[in-house]
Amino acid sequence: MKEQKKEKDHHHKTVHDKEHQESASNTESQETSTATDATSELNKDEQIATLNDKYIRLAAEFDNYRRRTLKERQELIFTAGENIITGILPVLDDFERAMDLLSKTDGNQTALEGTGLIYNKLQSYLTSKGLKVIEAKGAELDTDFHEAIAQIPASSKELKNKIVDVVQQGYMLNGKVIRFAKVVVGQ
Repeated sequence: MKEQKKEKDHHHKTVHDKEHQESASNTESQETSTATDATSELNKDEQIATLNDKYIRLAAEFDNYRRRTLKERQELIFTAGENIITGILPVLDDFERAMDLLSKTDGNQTALEGTGLIYNKLQSYLTSKGLKVIEAKGAELDTDFHEAIAQIPASSKELKNKIVDVVQQGYMLNGKVIRFAKVVVGQ
């Protein structure tokens, strides 16, 4: 009987230990599961934050790219327009010389008027595109706009350090000098 009781106690103890181990195992499993869920939530939040940050940076980078290409395109158009207008300036100079020559001769008045009309059309078109003549005669020499190619003695004190004659007209396009005025300065 003692043996049976011992056996019973041992069996009861073994069952109790197993139940205790299972209970402890279930508790650990629940705690691990809860910790895993919390970690998983944190990882998901971190992933969402990381992806959101990447999205915002990508959107900003694309916006900067769009602005840069728009600016480059505008500069290209502006530069191309500048090159074309710079190429037309010698034709404008030829028109001025032709009108000056026609006005000095007693030649055909109709030719002078026709040349004047064409010159005025060309001048008004270029002005509408942003071309502006640099006014020089009688002004003081300004190296930002004028290029002194000669100096002559001034006939009066008022003309000293002033521009006496314009050899070649200077032009600005949209506020930028595209050709300096070549001038003669009085000393």
